[in-house]
Amino acid sequence: MSKFKKGGSKELPAISTASLPDIVFMLLFFFMVATVMRDSSLKIKNNLPSAAETEKLGQKNLIMFIYAGKPSDQYKSQGEEAKIQLNDKFANLNEIASFVAAERASKREAEIPQLIAALKVDKETNMGLVSDIEQQLRKVGQLKINYTTKKGSGLK
Repeated sequence: MSKFKKGGSKELPAISTASLPDIVFMLLFFFMVATVMRDSSLKIKNNLPSAAETEKLGQKNLIMFIYAGKPSDQYKSQGEEAKIQLNDKFANLNEIASFVAAERASKREAEIPQLIAALKVDKETNMGLVSDIEQQLRKVGQLKINYTTKKGSGLK
């Protein structure tokens, strides 16, 4: 018969650090893929109106965003009336034409007819500013316009 020894203190083996760089690179790759960078930071209040029938747009690279609304709390020095924001700066109506031209210049020739102007307008903004923006877009031939809303009941 064999003898069984009662082991004294059994120590755990040391943790292998050979796979540690692999784990670090997997985490790094995960966060690189999962992180979404913002194109621009909002300088206006943008509480979008709600609509019952909404449709998601396809290619986001074919959309140019025009924001309209009152300046946010950080930018109260700009005044209380509604402003237009193009990319990361406040703009006036005359700058819309150059904004559209710059967006068209950055796209391929085949993509220009598919370019959409998306208006993200605060629901407290008066319709006069929206129709002024529409007039400027018509002048430069940008006839595809989208009004961005949030999903919900349009009756509120």
